[in-house]
Amino acid sequence: MYAVVGCNGCATMWLLTDPETSETATCPRCQKRHRTDRLKRFFESEDREAAREARSALLAKKHGDSEAFAEVDHASELAARAEDAGIDDREYLEGVGLDPDEIGSTDDHTASGSDGASAGRSRLDVVREAVDAVEDPTEESIVSYATADGVPAEAARDLLERLRRRGEVSESGGTYRRL
Repeated sequence: MYAVVGCNGCATMWLLTDPETSETATCPRCQKRHRTDRLKRFFESEDREAAREARSALLAKKHGDSEAFAEVDHASELAARAEDAGIDDREYLEGVGLDPDEIGSTDDHTASGSDGASAGRSRLDVVREAVDAVEDPTEESIVSYATADGVPAEAARDLLERLRRRGEVSESGGTYRRL
């Protein structure tokens, strides 16, 4: 059983696994300890993905993004869209006026492991890693980390926003953290 619950102290919503078996739960944001029988349950399901989807919808509504959320059939679609976003190395090089063949083929570039995505990590993985890795996870520091790892700045911003809409990260006072 999964339940989407909310903290009465900081208004964070999170997934609680097996709420009937544990007596207390700790808010992931403010660390306040709650009795599970007193937590407000916004949604309950046997399916974890259904609970994640419900939490994402609730967060979208809370942040005024219900219309944008409604455009996507399921939260997992966001990951697929994020992977498809952007352009490949060859298109980028041609777009900035460089000859990709002169620099080296895209395959050679990928094999060398010179950017984050080519090291077996997607752009989305790099942005997730940035949220955890930077000391002060503001949008600018996360984007800076991701661009240093080969993700274009605008793509990093878009991916960070998609992670927020999806409920994988939260933003409070300009600071992000993974949930």
